[in-house]
Amino acid sequence: MKNKLIVTLTTVKGSRQYSLGQLARYVIALFIVLTMLSFAVSNWLLVRTQDDLAVLEEDHQQLTDQYELMLGTQSLYKTELDQLSASLSRVAFERDRLQAENIRMGDQLQEETIRVGELHATLGASLNGLEAMLNLDTTEEVTPERLEQLTLMANQRLFMLNSIPNGLPIQPLRITDKFGMRMHPIKKRRIMHNGIDYKANIGTPVYVTADGVVEYAGNKGDGYGKQVVVLHNFGFKTVYTHLNSTNVKRGELVHKGQKIAESGNTGKSTGPHLHYEVRYLYKPLNPAHFVSWNIANFDTIFSNVKSVKWASLKNLYPLNQSAQP
Repeated sequence: MKNKLIVTLTTVKGSRQYSLGQLARYVIALFIVLTMLSFAVSNWLLVRTQDDLAVLEEDHQQLTDQYELMLGTQSLYKTELDQLSASLSRVAFERDRLQAENIRMGDQLQEETIRVGELHATLGASLNGLEAMLNLDTTEEVTPERLEQLTLMANQRLFMLNSIPNGLPIQPLRITDKFGMRMHPIKKRRIMHNGIDYKANIGTPVYVTADGVVEYAGNKGDGYGKQVVVLHNFGFKTVYTHLNSTNVKRGELVHKGQKIAESGNTGKSTGPHLHYEVRYLYKPLNPAHFVSWNIANFDTIFSNVKSVKWASLKNLYPLNQSAQP
């Protein structure tokens, strides 16, 4: 009896006793220990999951803020440039007028000289602001030639940024696959991945990354599901696939930042995401170089993407400063 465990169960009908051997006691003890261990581990995982969720929510909010800022970058640059150009023109006109008045009105020369100095400082600050936006070295000299040169440069950059793909096509949760060789999640072998995969909830807006014309909108049955293909200037093309729905039709003209579709999980896909490609004369390029391209780091695209003969662009109007309309 000393190696047995006696368990007594009492009910309204009386009591009954059950004896358990030493092995049974070990099994029960092990069960109790495992139960307590499982409870402790579950609590730890729950706390850890809540912490990870909080971090993910914070990261998602940061991505949301960054995307909203990036999405309107070109429009903001254009608006600021137009306002700055108008302001510079008014200030320059007022400065010239006051200088002319100073010549004719000697008795008010001192007062007008002060006003000219103030306007000159305002013009210089505005000019430096334009140089900072273009990521150029600032200059202390304020001349009409410098103003004209900077305005022309800004307009040229904006023209290129509206013509060639740049910026994010979607507000993503994160990047799940980059451009290059990878292990295909369905085919289970290494093949070339010609774009970037952005994880996004079904129904997330998809925006075209440059002005162009819709070459295709629909489902080709090639595994990419519903897709939109857009032709852009200078031989560039962008592709948006695995869509849930499309908002444009073939032959439709679209402008940069226009919503053209909603992301989905159609075709051969392991989860909701947007597959985004940038092509030049049918050759896939790394979209990452174009996603990060903007007015401030304008020259980086020419060194990062060497397969495009950028040098020939300088002869095109309106990029050719000497060209006449």
